[in-house]
Amino acid sequence: MSHPLARITDAPIDEGAVRAAVDAAECGAVVMFHGIVRDHDGGRGVLALDYRAHPDAERFIAECVAAEAEASGLRLAAVHRVGELRIGDAALVAAASAPHRAEAFAAIERLVERIKHEVPIWKRQHFSDGVTEWVGL
Repeated sequence: MSHPLARITDAPIDEGAVRAAVDAAECGAVVMFHGIVRDHDGGRGVLALDYRAHPDAERFIAECVAAEAEASGLRLAAVHRVGELRIGDAALVAAASAPHRAEAFAAIERLVERIKHEVPIWKRQHFSDGVTEWVGL
């Protein structure tokens, strides 16, 4: 298996590249997660998000993907976007492939949770009432 795809980018995420990174003839299941910017949070309207990352964030996401791939023996990939995102934009796209669906679903859940808790990325929410709020600091 080659090095897994694990990136931080300020460009729109190439979802096809994330899927392609986990393609394998022996895998009958590919599960993809798309973390999409939604228009609300906690009962308040959201207009946009700004994501900011620590300079070492790409190393952290690579460590998450590599560790989960090693633990599961599966092919995994993840790309997180930073910068200004609008409603409907993908903030995180992750993929897992496995011979069977149950393993792929379980692996993607573990990977996304690990990224959320271990990768130093913070978001600033812009609410419709003009208030902004940092999350994850």
